[in-house]
Amino acid sequence: MTPGQIGLPAGRHRRVAGLRREELALLAGISVDYVVRIEQGRSTQPSAQVLTALARALRLSQDERDELFHLAGTAPPTPGTIDLHVRPSVLRLIDRFADLPVLVLSAKGDVLAWNAMASALYGDWTALRPERRNIVRLQFLPDPNDPERSRVAQSPEERANASALTVGDLRAAAARYPNDRELRRLLADLRAGSEEFTRLWDRGGASTRRSHRKTIEHPQLAPMTLDCDTLHVPDADQLVVVYSAPPGTPEHEQLALLRVIGTQNLAPTTDSAR
Repeated sequence: MTPGQIGLPAGRHRRVAGLRREELALLAGISVDYVVRIEQGRSTQPSAQVLTALARALRLSQDERDELFHLAGTAPPTPGTIDLHVRPSVLRLIDRFADLPVLVLSAKGDVLAWNAMASALYGDWTALRPERRNIVRLQFLPDPNDPERSRVAQSPEERANASALTVGDLRAAAARYPNDRELRRLLADLRAGSEEFTRLWDRGGASTRRSHRKTIEHPQLAPMTLDCDTLHVPDADQLVVVYSAPPGTPEHEQLALLRVIGTQNLAPTTDSAR
């Protein structure tokens, strides 16, 4: 597995083609020291969250993920919990979208996987703390410590509609997964930190995420209004979100430019930057 396959710049002077420990740690959202301790057998009981993150970062199949859990002395995720594992076949699919930004979202809005174009469009996803890689948290719980990212341009009416749809989508997920501990924690954080979310949640109503159009304000490009098509992976209850623009439009040309400048922006300044 190469850095380019998971949306990271390859850099120069690599001694191996695969991921460095630093890159694996970034993708999994754990420290490099913890990766080393796991490799050396000095961490005898990694948590289920760490094992899930490592399995996703290493693109393990479901059987391989379950074997990893068993080897670590932990029971694999059971039915009734939100699936945070992205199948290798889905990851291969998003690898094929070299010209278009693509995200994979969990049922509760976690950004589980992305390609290089998605990082070029929004900003480097690995720069966000793992708990911040959730579109609902980013929308309702802004954090001044987050790195600068592209923003979605919305009128007050568009913002209200988008917020209602996001909350409705999360209500539908809560109905499907009433016993998911991480979803309950997310809901508690949102209710405690966002009056807007609490008001919309208490109003009731469920919905599902649909394809739509979105205007992205990129720090180096003119605003881009892109088609956002949402593809459902039913057995994992995950969404593949693809951003595109019709050929011959300014947005189509900007996406082609984004592929170049985005790669340049994400390139490390030194070989040890990642």
